[in-house]
Amino acid sequence: MSGRVVVLGVMGQSPFAGVTWQVLHYLEGFRRLGWDVTYVEDTGAWPYDPVANTVSADCSYALAHLQAVLGRCDMEEAWAYRNAAEDGRAYGPCASRFGELFAGADLLVNLTGATVLGEEHLAVPVRLYLETDPVLPQVELAQARLFTVDLLSAHTHLATFGENVGTPGCRVPVTAGFDYLPTRQPVVLEWWQTREPPGVRYTTVASWRQTDKDLEWEGELYTWSKHVEFLKIIDLPSRVAPPVDLALACDDAEDLAMLRAHGWGVIDAFAVSLDADCYRRYIGCSRGELTVAKDQNVRMRSGWFSDRSACYLASGRPVITQDTGFGEVVPTGQGLFAFRDIDDVVAAVEAIESDLDKHSEAALELAATYFRAETVLADLLARMGS
Repeated sequence: MSGRVVVLGVMGQSPFAGVTWQVLHYLEGFRRLGWDVTYVEDTGAWPYDPVANTVSADCSYALAHLQAVLGRCDMEEAWAYRNAAEDGRAYGPCASRFGELFAGADLLVNLTGATVLGEEHLAVPVRLYLETDPVLPQVELAQARLFTVDLLSAHTHLATFGENVGTPGCRVPVTAGFDYLPTRQPVVLEWWQTREPPGVRYTTVASWRQTDKDLEWEGELYTWSKHVEFLKIIDLPSRVAPPVDLALACDDAEDLAMLRAHGWGVIDAFAVSLDADCYRRYIGCSRGELTVAKDQNVRMRSGWFSDRSACYLASGRPVITQDTGFGEVVPTGQGLFAFRDIDDVVAAVEAIESDLDKHSEAALELAATYFRAETVLADLLARMGS
């Protein structure tokens, strides 16, 4: 299948590198499969300026960001942005024909599910809710939360990065009538090729403390915040030879001092994430990634895998990450390691250090086999019956 696809996203509202690359991989992946692609931002949120750290009616930062990054996909003339602070005024090259974008589209992709579909969106016959963060939506469905039920019901298809949802061993609840298709982050491989030799440090990019999405389910508390999981391996730097750095979104001086006292290198994630190329260089100059996952995905065994980690693999950088059950669909043990405790992390570092070249090549092979944009999106479309 090919035709006209509108991708709804949040690159302007959240103009950070991780979000930007995530969206660009989808846009370019669809283009390479022969689709006529338009990017639209229509979240209902007021514009955010990360440099001024303000939310206001001024959308100039978002517009400049979109114009700059969409050139990577030759889409400088194929986007529109709707400013909720101005009663939905549309900006961008496609602003004058905003409604027509949907009336003439064959497929709508609601990436991250950030857009509540309205009458214009419903004109598209095939509407995909593409969920990058599983668990909370499924729990809300099981709890019959009306907003979530209505949000998802407006779509004809649902897909999730929680590739184990609905399979034995996965504790994520399944609600009748809401059938999820498994998928994962597509990556444009050549965008991540690097001539830089592996660095000396294992790294990652993360937010430290986020508690607003913690949830209770069947009498248990499931946390969202990464800091809970990092604390489980807080003594790691004293047990491995290579240094481990965190590009961290954290402004708590006590937490930063505690991490440094345990041997972690910490830099400001804002400086890394404000520019897409800086973010890519940071990954490319790393030795590998060493990171954690959210407790919700770990204990629920959702099978979720990070889009950022997929970029590390595509850069030829081995990945050590917390086990969410993703080993059911992507092989581990060479180039990619899943850990359950600090001893597993130490063993993974030692394995990589024993033959870095082998594990770097394995990382590239995993990216090419399991995360290549054209393959991932073609497989998703086939699962949709398109």
